[in-house]
Amino acid sequence: MSNNYNPKIHHRESMRLKNYNYSQDGYYFTTICTKNKIECFGEIIDGKMVLNECGKIVEKCWLEIPKHFPDVLLDEYIVMSNHIHGIVAIENQDPVVVGNENFRSLLGWYGAKSRSLSSIIRGFKIGVTKWCHQNNYDSIWQKSFYDHIIRNEKSLDEIRKYIVENPLKWELDRNNPENLYM
Repeated sequence: MSNNYNPKIHHRESMRLKNYNYSQDGYYFTTICTKNKIECFGEIIDGKMVLNECGKIVEKCWLEIPKHFPDVLLDEYIVMSNHIHGIVAIENQDPVVVGNENFRSLLGWYGAKSRSLSSIIRGFKIGVTKWCHQNNYDSIWQKSFYDHIIRNEKSLDEIRKYIVENPLKWELDRNNPENLYM
């Protein structure tokens, strides 16, 4: 394999908001898509998402995020045939103090990067990818993910509604491969 990497051509700009701390308290709307928008999580039948085995693993891994990131709460989500939408709430808890030391810092996993939105999504994608490799699926994720910082209740309510109604509007969805050239 030749090394044709050219940093001027192959450099990807971050999609994250510059100078924003993605480990701070807040609600974040995320969309994580499959590579090439391949539909591998199930199908929509009569306006409802019906998950296949891989889709059920995606949902299971999503719901397990708070086990791995104790400062994370999950809000509304939907696993679609080729992407997942979800609202992630980061609510940093006060660290336990042992003597003069922060207990979480003693454990070595409480740094800002280890609890940022990117690390949460990376951990989720790794969990799904591990299952996929063990079950003869190819790599399924596109690089990166989309996020939107939710700044108020009105926006939160609108995004929740969008997520819930997503299967009903699949025919018009930009993630629907049939709409690739819309």
